[in-house]
Amino acid sequence: MDIAKEIKELRESTGMSRKEFSEHTGIPVRTLEDWEAGRRTPPEYIPRLIAYQLKYEELMKRKEENLL
Repeated sequence: MDIAKEIKELRESTGMSRKEFSEHTGIPVRTLEDWEAGRRTPPEYIPRLIAYQLKYEELMKRKEENLL
């Protein structure tokens, strides 16, 4: 899978718009647009970092729900 498609799928898996995802991850909207459109290519580790962040947040959310 190419990086552009991978980043777009990660964002879409959250149900967030580009603007929301930008605010959530701290990645500028224009950068996300360029990455998803394939106009620019991020370093190969970026999709892994984003996936890690999303997975971590999901695990923490589940942990909090189990504590309540």
